[in-house]
Amino acid sequence: MKTEFPINLKEYKPIKLDLNQDKLTSSQKQQLQKNIQIVRDSIVFFTALANVKGLGGHTGGAYDIVPEVLITDSLMNNKKNNIFPVLFDEAGHRVAIQYIMAVLNNHMKPEVLFHYREFSSGLYGHPERDEKKGIFFSSGRLGHMWSYVNGIAEASPDKKLIMFGSDGSQQEGNDAEAARYAVAKNLNINLMIDDNDVTIAGHPSKYMPGFSVERTMNGHGINTSSGDPEDLDSLFLRIKQALSKEGPYSLINQRKMAVGIKGLEGTPKGHDVIPVDLAIGYLKEKGHIEAVSILNNTEKEKSSYAFLGSSKEKSKNRSEFGKIICEILKPMKDRKEKVLVVDSDLEGSCGLNHIRECYPEVYRSAGIMERNNISVAAGFGSTKGRQGIFGTFSAFLEMVVSEITMARLNDANVLAHFSHAGVDDMADNTCHFGINNFFADNAAQNNDSTRLYFPADVNQLRATLNTIFNDPGMRFIFTTRSGTPIILDEKGKDFFNKSYKFIPGKDEVIREGKDGYIVSYGEMLYRSLDAVERLKKEGLDIGLINKSTLNVIDEQMMKKLAKAKLILVTETQNQKTGLGIRFGTWLLERNFKGKYSHIGTTKLGQGGLSEQIPYQNLDPQSIIKKIKKELKNN
Repeated sequence: MKTEFPINLKEYKPIKLDLNQDKLTSSQKQQLQKNIQIVRDSIVFFTALANVKGLGGHTGGAYDIVPEVLITDSLMNNKKNNIFPVLFDEAGHRVAIQYIMAVLNNHMKPEVLFHYREFSSGLYGHPERDEKKGIFFSSGRLGHMWSYVNGIAEASPDKKLIMFGSDGSQQEGNDAEAARYAVAKNLNINLMIDDNDVTIAGHPSKYMPGFSVERTMNGHGINTSSGDPEDLDSLFLRIKQALSKEGPYSLINQRKMAVGIKGLEGTPKGHDVIPVDLAIGYLKEKGHIEAVSILNNTEKEKSSYAFLGSSKEKSKNRSEFGKIICEILKPMKDRKEKVLVVDSDLEGSCGLNHIRECYPEVYRSAGIMERNNISVAAGFGSTKGRQGIFGTFSAFLEMVVSEITMARLNDANVLAHFSHAGVDDMADNTCHFGINNFFADNAAQNNDSTRLYFPADVNQLRATLNTIFNDPGMRFIFTTRSGTPIILDEKGKDFFNKSYKFIPGKDEVIREGKDGYIVSYGEMLYRSLDAVERLKKEGLDIGLINKSTLNVIDEQMMKKLAKAKLILVTETQNQKTGLGIRFGTWLLERNFKGKYSHIGTTKLGQGGLSEQIPYQNLDPQSIIKKIKKELKNN
């Protein structure tokens, strides 16, 4: 890797703007235009570099808001303007703008941008507060930032605050509450909303007709100014106007997503990381030959580690979920009357796009409104014989716990798919860790039909869905962002083969063991199986139990395990809230006399993809080390 950043950042010259000036001077405008181009080119380069490495990321949103960010930063440079000196942003996927601004404001060296989203680089997929690096806030869950900024405004009543928003984040109900508070308390908060009519899964104007950022703001009592943010003279005057007003004010900046990038402009693909070929074409056009060379000569690192007990090939259960549901829906003649699928703008991440493509009559593109959407699914499924299907990230389960309770009290039938569970392959990092899935299991025990399922591979996922699809009550299916291999039996054949029948609540013996057992599930099952196979080669006969129904006690299995010398629960759920903290209690209640331990996620993330697992000491080598330690101390 070259040590010198290939975009000439020395040509970037900070400018100082005054709220009392009537317009941009010609020299200010000229330098501002140059600065904008430098920053946009840099964002395209280092986000594309992350894409080459397989780290993903987001380009378009950060690229888009550069003009308003640079004008705001230039106003912040002038202390006379009395602006709180933080570029708050409620859209965490625009973090690339935070990193380049931290570099330009001398908090970090330019070369750190080579390592965007890499493990242990500190440049995570969403902002995580680190003031030494020039990152002054954490964000990443939409709708969570505005109320926080309201609190900053309450603590700094003499300052004007600026927060960058988006048409996507304005769909969240939290922002409606934040808006009402800001108006009621007359807080000096200025919103700069990037209204590009693009979210992950499509165009709000098409899937949510009637929604308007401007009318939404006005309805809350917030004055607005709409315009083209690529017109710098107009943008400066509108920002000046906003900052001259008392109380909350909203600038609505209307532009196409990824404006000026051929092949990406105006498309939902602009939300994600820029395809490398498009980045190369863009950078060539701008004359950045060295940047193109770096992209062309960087390769994705490949792991040579071979897991024992599972296949080399992997499948992504999160995508297969939708395909399997389509198989179930296919023979259903009255599917429109019986099934409603509600998407929260994450259809591609949860596999729901397959259902939309095959059976659009049962599908609803419902925007970034998780609380509403799971309740819609519940309302539809509140009649016997009907099923609501809902999907989002596991991290967002924490946002809908109350709605889950009310759905349960209304006897709702909901099949809820929460993808991106655990920490594996989570470059978006800590705010997107799906590690508190057991929060869904929050009902009183009396007649509770809530079930939490975490299949180990695509074969078990298919068997699980076919068994539970028509079951009553709240059923949660968890899958990971990463792919998982096929679990094999001792003869090297598929363990969950065509003759396998999934029985809810029944634990399964993957391998027998005389010296103790590992209890696991989901993406940790194949890792635990690898550890078990390697231990057996060393003469330690450790068995493996698959507990894919997470919240139901299998009395027959517990009777077996209660006689074991050692039990170790392995999972990527929060060690404070996962299976491990309850499984030990279940064993003690059944007179277990052996050694018990459990491992799970215990640390804040460090970025990267596959590195997250060993960092949490959850890789096979760590499991082996833990088993040996417990046996030694037994």
